[in-house]
Amino acid sequence: MTRIISGAAGSLTLVVPDAGTRPTSDRVREALFSSLEAADVLAGARVVDLYAGSGALGLEALSRGASAVDLVEKAPKAASTAQRNAAAVARAVRAPSVAWRVHRSSADAFLRAGNDQFDLVFLDPPYEIGEAELTQTLSLLVPRLAPDATVVIERARRSPQPGLPEGLVLDRDKRYGDTTLWWVTTA
Repeated sequence: MTRIISGAAGSLTLVVPDAGTRPTSDRVREALFSSLEAADVLAGARVVDLYAGSGALGLEALSRGASAVDLVEKAPKAASTAQRNAAAVARAVRAPSVAWRVHRSSADAFLRAGNDQFDLVFLDPPYEIGEAELTQTLSLLVPRLAPDATVVIERARRSPQPGLPEGLVLDRDKRYGDTTLWWVTTA
């Protein structure tokens, strides 16, 4: 069971697609969001959740005070699930200024098509996505980042450190069982 851990929509159960996604565990999300709150990154943030799946990461940010979230998912069933979850979280948050959108698109196509800037980015691609493809996505992301943006990349523990394009620097990494989170900031 995947749920919103805390904030205005805390304890709300999220629907998870039947197949094709790998939801971030509650333990990892709890640690991640504790760190984001301690760094005062969430309040009023413009968030994008690339490879959103159910939307759990972006919607957790919305529940905890982000002002806007874009959920990007190319798999039709997962995008429909993210749409339902986002509507449920928005109802629970009840803040008129909160904005959310679900984009049925690949991460790269989304990043090429727009010009919005983001304060917080979640990249949780399928583990089988190669390092070159991940670096390409990060390169497309750089011009879409606000000054002092935070990017959190989730990969399998066995994955190498992501290749970072010019404009991004590694802040830290943390391992949780089979998962590693890399925290990246703008240079």
